[in-house]
Amino acid sequence: MQRRVFLGGAALASLALLSRPDRSLAMGGTLPELDAQAPAFELAGVAPGAEGEVSETRLARDDFRGRWLALYFYPKDFTSGCTLEARGFQRDLARFHARNAEVVGVSADDTEAHLSFCGSEGLAYPLLSDPGGQVSQRYGSWLAPFSARHTFLIDPDGVLRERWVAVRPSGHSAEVLDALTRLQDA
Repeated sequence: MQRRVFLGGAALASLALLSRPDRSLAMGGTLPELDAQAPAFELAGVAPGAEGEVSETRLARDDFRGRWLALYFYPKDFTSGCTLEARGFQRDLARFHARNAEVVGVSADDTEAHLSFCGSEGLAYPLLSDPGGQVSQRYGSWLAPFSARHTFLIDPDGVLRERWVAVRPSGHSAEVLDALTRLQDA
């Protein structure tokens, strides 16, 4: 006896997306392709100043031309996993800088929350605000109303060289640093 299976519209759409090997999917949308230009962004946020004070800023992908960029998306300031991840990047920040790399975090939190988070955790790298998730969506990292925990390593020419999806916060910074070292030494 032959059985027929009927698929609804959502199932057909999912099947169509999964059958395209040229696209990588994440729960938060389509991930940008490796070895292609990283999606452009320009967001408000906070960044440390020369005297160590944290102030509001606006940064774009192209502000990092000539340097590597570890761009990490995270759900929310002051949560346990996000705090652990931020502390890891802060701990390894000098090692990133020694390799001509910057670290930037992105979440849906506003700049006031970022100011407070940077201050309480002593973060010396920028945190950008993506409240509507437009940039997070371009990076396949949006699960409204939060950014998903994904990281992207972008080279000095703006090309995406490595990505991590559904990151575990513990030890993640070292994982990104190891990939940066491998890519630079290749």
